[in-house]
Amino acid sequence: MAAAARLALRARPLARPNPGVAALVVQKGRMIARGWTQAGGRPHAEAEALAGLAPDVLAEAVLYVTLEPCAHRSDRGPACADLLSTARPGRIVIGQLDPDPRTAGAGIARLRAAGIATRLLDDPASAASLSGFLIRQRLGRPWVTLKLAMSLDGCIALADGTSQWITGETARAHVHAQRARNDAILVGGGTWRADSPRLDVRLPGLEARSPQRVVLTRGAAPVPGVTAIAAPEAIAGLDGVLQLYVEGGAETAAAFLAADLVDELHLYTAPILIGDGRRALAALGLANLADAHGRWRMSERRQLGSDSFAAYLRIRDS
Repeated sequence: MAAAARLALRARPLARPNPGVAALVVQKGRMIARGWTQAGGRPHAEAEALAGLAPDVLAEAVLYVTLEPCAHRSDRGPACADLLSTARPGRIVIGQLDPDPRTAGAGIARLRAAGIATRLLDDPASAASLSGFLIRQRLGRPWVTLKLAMSLDGCIALADGTSQWITGETARAHVHAQRARNDAILVGGGTWRADSPRLDVRLPGLEARSPQRVVLTRGAAPVPGVTAIAAPEAIAGLDGVLQLYVEGGAETAAAFLAADLVDELHLYTAPILIGDGRRALAALGLANLADAHGRWRMSERRQLGSDSFAAYLRIRDS
C-alpha cells in the first residue's frame, strides 16, 4: 500500500478535480500491473491497472488501491466498483474510505456483495497521498502547505529586502518539484509587487505542471491569469484546487498560521547568518508560550546540498 501511495503522486495535479489514486496488482508476491488516475480524472487508477490483464491472472491476484473504488456511474466511464465486480480479482485491499457521499462505503458493499474478499485499511500513506481531496471533502478547502526558506537565525531576506538567494540550487530545485505537485501557488500582494515572482515550475520536462497563481490582496488581480483573494479563508472558493502551496511573504505566512489554515510546513534552512534581516514570520498573536507547543510533528527531514529541509504536519484532533 505504501508503494501505491507513492505511485499516486504521479497523478498530481493533472487528475484534478478528481483525487489522484493509484492501484497495484500483485500476484504471488510480484507486481504484475499498476495504474494511476489519468489527466482530467479519467481513466481511473483501477481501469488503468486492469487493462490487458486476463481473468485467470486476476483470479489469483490482489488489487491494492489507495481509495475506495467509486460506486457512481459517469458519462466518462463505468463505476470502478462495477468494473472490479466483473473482473473479479482474488482479493482487494483499500487504503482509505471515499468520503464522497456518492460512494462512501457503497463501493466496498458492492464488491463484497459480488463475493470479492475486500479489506479496508486506515492507511496513513494513502491518506497523505489523498490529503487535498480528503480535506476538501471534510472542510471544504484545499490542503495548505506553507513554505519558508530562511537563514539559521530565521531571516528570509536582508534588511533592504534582498532575498535571492537564501538557499542553494538543490533546495530551489526541490521547491520547484513541490510546486509541480500543487494545483495553485499563493503569495502576498507585497511579495508580488516587490519581486514580480514567476511562480512557475522550471524543471526540465515539468514546465507544464506550473500551478495556478493566486495573490492575497484586497485589490484587483495584478495581471490577467492571476486570481486575487482578499483573505486566507477565501481559499475555499478556489475552484478545483485540492493542494495549495503558500510561498510568502512574512505577513501572508503569519495570516495563514493565525487563521489555522496551514496543514503542512516546509522549512528550508540555509547555513548562513543574516542578523539584522527580515524575519520569516510576522506576529502570530500568541498570548501564551504554551499555546505554541503541541501543534506540529515532524514528518520528514533531509539534506539538500548544504541546506536542510524539514516537513511538519499540523496536529489536529480530527
